[in-house]
Amino acid sequence: MDFTCTNYANTVPCSTNHKYAPLQTPISFRATVLKRNKKSSSMRVSNFAAASGAESSVNGAIARRSLSATKETESRALQSGKSSSAMEQLDIERGVCVPFRKYSPETVRSKVLESKGAILSLILRGVEIVWNLGFYWSSLMYDFLVGRDEEVVPFRARQLRNLLCDLGPSFIKAGQVLANRPDIIREDYMNELCILQDDVPPFPNQVAFNIIEEELGQPLEAVFSKISSQTIAAASLGQVYRATLRDSKEDVAIKVQRPQIEPIIYRDLFLFRTLASFLNGISLQKLGCNAELIVDEFGEKLLEELDYTLEARNIEDFVENFKNDPTVKIPRVYKQLCGPRVLVMEWIDGIRCTNPQAIKDGGIDVNGFLTVGVSAALRQLLEFGLFHGDPHPGNIFAMRDGRIAYVDFGNVAVLSQQNKQILIDAVVHAVNEDYAEMAYDFTRLGFLAPGTDVSPIIPALEAIWQNSSGKGLSDFNFRSVTGKFNQLVYNYPIRIPERFSLVIRSLLTQEGICFTLKPDFKFLEVAYPYVAKRLLTDPNPALRERLIQVLFKDGVFQWKRLENLIVLAKENVAKMSTNPAFQVKDRQSTRNWQFDRKLDLTDTIKDGARLFFIDEGIRRQLLLALTEDSKLHIQELVDVYRLVESDIDIPSVAVEVVRDFPTVVRDLILSWSESVLADR
Repeated sequence: MDFTCTNYANTVPCSTNHKYAPLQTPISFRATVLKRNKKSSSMRVSNFAAASGAESSVNGAIARRSLSATKETESRALQSGKSSSAMEQLDIERGVCVPFRKYSPETVRSKVLESKGAILSLILRGVEIVWNLGFYWSSLMYDFLVGRDEEVVPFRARQLRNLLCDLGPSFIKAGQVLANRPDIIREDYMNELCILQDDVPPFPNQVAFNIIEEELGQPLEAVFSKISSQTIAAASLGQVYRATLRDSKEDVAIKVQRPQIEPIIYRDLFLFRTLASFLNGISLQKLGCNAELIVDEFGEKLLEELDYTLEARNIEDFVENFKNDPTVKIPRVYKQLCGPRVLVMEWIDGIRCTNPQAIKDGGIDVNGFLTVGVSAALRQLLEFGLFHGDPHPGNIFAMRDGRIAYVDFGNVAVLSQQNKQILIDAVVHAVNEDYAEMAYDFTRLGFLAPGTDVSPIIPALEAIWQNSSGKGLSDFNFRSVTGKFNQLVYNYPIRIPERFSLVIRSLLTQEGICFTLKPDFKFLEVAYPYVAKRLLTDPNPALRERLIQVLFKDGVFQWKRLENLIVLAKENVAKMSTNPAFQVKDRQSTRNWQFDRKLDLTDTIKDGARLFFIDEGIRRQLLLALTEDSKLHIQELVDVYRLVESDIDIPSVAVEVVRDFPTVVRDLILSWSESVLADR
């Protein structure tokens, strides 16, 4: 089949050890909250868990940074009356540092001004931008003055899309970002920019072949026995060819960067930031941050798109993350053939994921394929913290053996351990209907500026969540929730950080694909079992803390919620015990694939026993749960045991508890000594 790659030339930084390092924080699960009042709000600080031996990472792809460096960074950010630079603020929000940064305002300035004729080029380009954008703005003002601003919105939105296309690749990329930024533009304009096409006429083949030879350091015919005479896709930053390797006879995709694109990008970024400096006042009022910060966030991503070696490393990270997952196919990257302007990767020959009939004809179960896809997406987001930011239909395929395949790893984003934990906190607060804490989670994630009064936002969050969740799973979908959320962020000083705009776009795009394959698809019905399994079995102690928060509501133990979690988790294990999308009768090819066959609760039980002995508060709550309403809840305990009886290996659990007994005793003594010292 033809290889489809609508946005194949999109590239965003990879989250590997060459790129990001998480900002580690003190070992504590308990948030330290500085109370705020209406007149003088102080920043709410949370210490996130980084428990030894259980800290999550992108499978070794994210390097660690020292705790002392983190404290210094955070202390700088928290000093009253002093603000961090835009780049430092971005690092703190992300929970990562960037030791080798391609973008900085100083770098852009020096790159632009050192070139010949720089001043004249800047003046001419600046006049072009200001003239076109100024004319468009004056049209909007005229519409407003004559009272027709609402009725001409569709026309003005199309006009904006065409204008961005005419202004070149930097503006096309900016438009694609704005299509996911309801904090900056209205939803009707966003909908128009969502169809903003990155397609442009291809540059000549000979120019592309010369670039490939320059990067490879040898003639094309020495490496490839065949290469397509027509481009498979052409975009604003590059274009794609199909070729065959001479030595191995393998089919590959070659991505080639557009010539002389880098100076154009640098020049436009310099002008973007210059114009942004005049908009800081408006941006602070509407978004709670400087306009320059938004440009820096965009510029950092855009410049990294120009280095295809980063995309090659992204692919390597994904291969590492999914190496033991028999339901996901990640193409191989030929690192020795890649360079800053050329990327060579394995050709994926699969079925477009928007063609349900072709998927069925290929012997693939559509419902099973949807389960595989949702599980893969959630693993990227919640387990690895490294996720595909642009999973549109041209970037996802169904393989003949039922696996889901991804291509185009340029638009990849990272969530730090800190960010993942706050996201889980937000989910827990939503489940427990704690909307005040959910609003503070937005501050911790960077949606709200530190010190922002969240009291007006709390009722709006409550209305959105109750209206969406009150209908039940049958009517819940991300698009309806996102639509209401878009109105919230447009009306309040909320900024959506770039990485979370990618999360939102990724979830919406994949939900749309699911609806194409199965119109009555229920995303949460597939997602809940995976989340339940994660809460019950994940080795990260931070999730153990969240599990306890889920099981207690208003100090009361939720027996039914625990039973539901176990049932859902077992459902996920049962579905994924084989590839649920694979229908072919001959399963010999799956004999070496490793699947989980049962729900392993050994670590969860062991940690629960430890908490019971050393945490007086938890011990008291659990004892109260067993004796609530002046009666022993033996039957509830028996019901829970029956649910997990077949999944628990009692001898193994006993061995683990005995082996861990010295540690429990030590922790118990330490806890007791701390309480004694505290009393004195």
